[in-house]
Amino acid sequence: VKPFNYWTMAAVPVPGQGPASSPKTRVELHISCAKLKDTDVFSKSDPIVVVYAKQAKNQWTEFARTEWIKNTLNPEFSRAVEMDYRFEEVQTLQFSVYDVDNLTPDLSDDDFLGCIQCSLGEVVSVGTYTKPLSQSPEKAGDGKLGTITIRATEIGTEQSMLELWLSGSHLDKKDFLGKSDPFLEFSRQNSDGSFTLVHRTEVIKNTLNPTWKPFRINSQRLCGHDPECTIKVVCYDWDSDGTHDLIGQFTTNFGELTQAHQKHSKLQWDAINPQKQAKKRS
Repeated sequence: VKPFNYWTMAAVPVPGQGPASSPKTRVELHISCAKLKDTDVFSKSDPIVVVYAKQAKNQWTEFARTEWIKNTLNPEFSRAVEMDYRFEEVQTLQFSVYDVDNLTPDLSDDDFLGCIQCSLGEVVSVGTYTKPLSQSPEKAGDGKLGTITIRATEIGTEQSMLELWLSGSHLDKKDFLGKSDPFLEFSRQNSDGSFTLVHRTEVIKNTLNPTWKPFRINSQRLCGHDPECTIKVVCYDWDSDGTHDLIGQFTTNFGELTQAHQKHSKLQWDAINPQKQAKKRS
């Protein structure tokens, strides 16, 4: 079983789908949860978030899913949900969290961890929307099932793609009986100084000199509308129990990456572990 996995779902109409001329913009939703209920006996929960859209005649249709993350009660999902936000319509969504224990897309045999209902307008209006999960969308959550946070970002319609090729060399050895199992997380800095996870690479087992698969990412997702936006890249050593060890991190920006592309040159950064750096200073 791969440590990070997801299912690709077919697109369905966005709730409140109106005529093509109605005012709209394209947004993406980044989802995270905190303090989820632990339903596994020998490990932590393996959460996934399923987004449902309310259609005509109060019918609910599955719209999207995040990736599935193993062994964590505080998941931060890298797979964003894209949809049109229509200014003059109420678009009702439901976010349901499940603990998935198998690779089948059927959720009937998986544990339900909680849900919320809200309109897309509520999320967009505040930017970052946090609410306690509940057993039923009709009931208010009391915090016992944890919380879900949804961050909305406008991405527009004109989008360009950036392809990244990354490798590491001489990474720290984190495993007692092996080397390290490194993977990368890319996060974009928000206007309030916080960071939003936008991409997670695959894990490469037992190596200190990994070469990850090339990947393409939407430039709007990576940096928003700001080419100088700080992009944080963190390298972790994957552990099966979800307690991934920090190997190191660095920051860059979209402008630096595109300049390297235009000059057909490679960029190199030192992967700094702030904890080790602090110990050396002291």
